[in-house]
Parts: sequence; structure tokens; C-alpha cells
Amino acid sequence: MRVTARSVTARWIGLAAAGVVAAGIIAGTASAASDPPWKIGVSNTLQGNGWREQMICAVKAQSKVSGKVGSVSVESQTTNAAGQIAQIRRLISQGVNAIIINPADPKALDGVIKQAAQKGIVVVTVDQAVTAPEAYQAYNDQVAYGRLGAEWLFKQLGGKGNVVEMRGIAGASADTDRHKGFQQALKKYPNIKVVKSVFTNWTPSTASQQALQLLQSGTKIDGIWTSGIDSGVVNAFKTAGKKPVPVVGANNEGFVSQLLTNKGLKGVAVTNPATIGGVGTALALDALSGKKVAKVTKLTPQAISNTTASGRTTLKSLNNPKLQAYDPVQLSIKPYTTYTADQLYSCAGP
Repeated sequence: MRVTARSVTARWIGLAAAGVVAAGIIAGTASAASDPPWKIGVSNTLQGNGWREQMICAVKAQSKVSGKVGSVSVESQTTNAAGQIAQIRRLISQGVNAIIINPADPKALDGVIKQAAQKGIVVVTVDQAVTAPEAYQAYNDQVAYGRLGAEWLFKQLGGKGNVVEMRGIAGASADTDRHKGFQQALKKYPNIKVVKSVFTNWTPSTASQQALQLLQSGTKIDGIWTSGIDSGVVNAFKTAGKKPVPVVGANNEGFVSQLLTNKGLKGVAVTNPATIGGVGTALALDALSGKKVAKVTKLTPQAISNTTASGRTTLKSLNNPKLQAYDPVQLSIKPYTTYTADQLYSCAGP
């Protein structure tokens, strides 16, 4: 990921801290692994995505700043659950002490996660939930993510109108949960009609093309909800020569900048920090050290809109033009991550 160093402001840190809620059952004290330095593995199934790149950089940065990790091995290819199982097995064969996984499927990895745990490997899943009881989990409340953005959009439209739902990857637990939250909000607004629902695969080029085709189709569209693939959708309005409608996106740099500078654009950025990778790393290191670790650590998202003075103030504090369009602007999650902005930007592991 190409990013340029910029210090984290106090407001960033405050926002991150305000958005963290630990939930779930506290596990018993784990048996300490062999003495550090430890080997950390990472399994990622989506390339070409700035969010996932920053997630991996957060794993590397937290590993390095901890002083307890000797190496970080990354398996990162665009693949499905079967491909991810192969990734995890390769990491197991390398003798890693812990594996940080962004799961492609909530259930399909249960067997290989159990295999890793039986070998004494600490497994932490991040971003999306799984059903494997052996895994520690750290993720954003994705149901709330979907609901918060949808509620803002439906209220913005006065409770009636045609909307488009631009989802993520079919079968991914984060997509399923966000859709559930979207549907929860929709039930309260009977005069909102979903005229189109598409899967973007969380790929910027795909989302941009889909948005352009929708805008050029002649279908009346009053608002668009996106699953974090946002700035390309906003750009599609300009390409189509159309006035922007209210858009729901994530706290990505490109969208944050658009919310501050694009005349006539009304939108909301729902937080979903990629630095959850750093949280997963911190939890893994605690477990390896024999500390008590919560089985589930859940982050509570926030909805930041450019339609209010307070929202614009927050967006201005987060905006960082030196980041790329799909790089999330929330760089730290206290108290879990302890790296500096420069260490995150460098994306250098031990």
C-alpha cells in the first residue's frame, strides 16, 4: 500500500477509542506458548482492495512494535474458501504460532481452524465472524453497520423513494450481516423501494461500472447504499452527467474528501476500521503470553454525515489527502493498537 506518513491527530484517537466495545465470554487463561519471538501468519482472500491492504499493514505494524514477533508471513490472494483453507494449511506447515484470518466464509473454515488449534496455534479471525469455537474473533458490528447507513439514507429521503443496495461478496459473513441490518431498517420504511441490489465483490472498478450502468439505465434512483465501495460510485454521477443523490459509504479517504468538497453531495460515512488487523494481532500476542482474552471483541460503528455541522467537523479531522481513495482514515483502535501512524504507513513487519 502506497501511503505517506502523517501523524495521527488526537481526534482520530478519540474517535477510535469511542468506537470500541469488548463483548463475549472471557476465555480461561491460555497456556503460554514457547518464548518469543513468535511467528505470525496472515490469511487474506481479496487483493487490490485498499481496506485489506491496510489491514495487513496493521498486523505488521503491531507485530513490529510489540517486540515479541520475529516474522510475519502473509498469504494474500483473491480466492474463495477452498483457497483460504489451502492458505491456512501452508501457514500451519510453516510452524507459525498464531494466524490472523479475514474469513471468506463463516463456516467453511471450521475444520482447518480446529486443526490449527490442535497444534497449539492461536487463531484470530478479524473483520468477519466465524462459527469455529476455537477462534478468537475481532470484528465490527456489521449488522449495525448496515442498519446505521440505511436508516440515515431512508430518513434523508423523507421515508419514500427508490434506492439501490450495492453489496459486497455473496456468502461473506460481513455482507450477510450488513444486508440483515439494511433489511432491519427497511422494515420501518414501507415506502422505500429497493429497485436494484447488486454484488460489487468489494472491487472498486466493478462498483464504478455497476453504478454507471444503473445511472444510465433510466431507472429512477433517489439514493444509493454501498457496502464501503463508495468514491467510485460518486464519480459515476459525474461521468453520467447526473446530479448526485444521497450516498452511504464507509470512512474511506476518497469518500470522506468527496463529502467535504463535492457540491450538492449528501452522504454518510459509516466507520469500519481496517486496523482491526492490529487488534487481532494484539489479541493473538496476549493469548500467546497466557493472558485472559475475550473470545469476541466487537467494535461499534459510527455514522458521520456531512449534513450536520458536527459531522463535517469530524470529517475534516479525519480527512488525509495523502491517503489513497479506499484507504480507511481511522488509523488506530485504542487500547489495542500501539503503533504510530508512520509505522502503519511503512507497512514493515519484523
